[in-house]
Amino acid sequence: MTTLSAEREIEHLMTLHPKGFDLSLDRVTRLLERLGNPQDRLPPVIHIAGTNGKGSCAAFSRALLEAAGHLVHVHTSPHLVNWHERYRLAAEGGGKLVDDDVFAEAIARVAKANAGQTITVFEILTAVTFILFSEHPAEAAIIEVGLGGRFDATNVIKRPAVSVIMPISMDHEAYLGDRVELIAAEKAGIMKRGCPVVISAQESETALQVLIETAERLDCPTVVYSQDFLAFEENGRMVYQDEDGLMDLPLPRLPGRHQYANAAAAIAAVKVAGFEIGHRAAERAMTHVAWPARMQKLTQGKLVDLAPKGAEIWLDGGHNPGAGIVIAEALAEQEEKNPRPLVLISGMINTKDQTGYFSAFKGLARHVYTVPVTNSEAGVPNDELALRAEEAGLSAEPVSSVANALMLLRDSWDGPAPRILIGGSLYFAGAVLAENGTPPT
Repeated sequence: MTTLSAEREIEHLMTLHPKGFDLSLDRVTRLLERLGNPQDRLPPVIHIAGTNGKGSCAAFSRALLEAAGHLVHVHTSPHLVNWHERYRLAAEGGGKLVDDDVFAEAIARVAKANAGQTITVFEILTAVTFILFSEHPAEAAIIEVGLGGRFDATNVIKRPAVSVIMPISMDHEAYLGDRVELIAAEKAGIMKRGCPVVISAQESETALQVLIETAERLDCPTVVYSQDFLAFEENGRMVYQDEDGLMDLPLPRLPGRHQYANAAAAIAAVKVAGFEIGHRAAERAMTHVAWPARMQKLTQGKLVDLAPKGAEIWLDGGHNPGAGIVIAEALAEQEEKNPRPLVLISGMINTKDQTGYFSAFKGLARHVYTVPVTNSEAGVPNDELALRAEEAGLSAEPVSSVANALMLLRDSWDGPAPRILIGGSLYFAGAVLAENGTPPT
């Protein structure tokens, strides 16, 4: 496979600068000043933080705005297969992933402006976001936070059209704190004085309280899920409700009940940001929204061909206990509609609560195959991951690869065609999409 120019630029940066996160805004602020502060020349920004659901909210927001005929830039992270996935530039008929030459030129320009100063690669790539989004015309920019909020490199946007806080749970404790209220305080750091805030469904009352108190202290006009807006299923449809009334919509194309709240947060955010979304546009958005590796059904590809005949294969990059719960609920819903034995093929990294993730599947999954995550140095060895799954009360065995797991299943399976969930890490999900020959577009 040909190495793309932008990828070569990034690989060079990786050799120059430390890996990982160094949460502070000083370096990125200094770099952006040298670049003429492109972050101050963006179209209205929808800025999204949270532990789970950020990417889904970004996908719904994009689908809503594009269905209403708006030109939209989207920044998400991490990517699954190619770095280009992080930058979707506005285009007539729907945004497109950044062209390689445009991306490579922007990286080179930002690296030159940095002039060898100490910085992280994520900060350079965030500056690239602002360069690209300020130099290409659009009517809105959707920007997902990388990690946390308060000190995330994206948090240099002075006046967002709306700050959105998605569900908060335990994750990245080493960086963000070991209590949910500390994590909530970090995420709330994207709120700006007097700028509107949308707070999505929160499982923790403590987190919700921190978010509301922060918004009040900063005089932010605030809309809160279940208080000012909500969504629910009725007669096989999704009903969205806020102070303007009801919208009777198709169920979102993204599976799982948790997506109702994610869709609702996006509708609220887009409206609060000042965009008119008519009923027809909202309907189209629900049926066209796409977000790879989030309960994505794999129907073709090299790996799919290795599975037992008639198997149903789902891919999800969720990687913490909160994500485990919503994925397990989505699969339980599938089980109600169409019963099949569930088998997990899981790979995880060592910064996540593996046992907590697996616990959500107790009583639901028949067996777990654990595999190494080969594209991350932080991958948990497959034998160790099998022990974590067993600690959660699941039957588990380590195997060398996803392909091996699927062939083992195919050769030994006896009974109704299984439902297979491949997941446990976004790195892992990205490797699966690459191996299957179905990268995001």
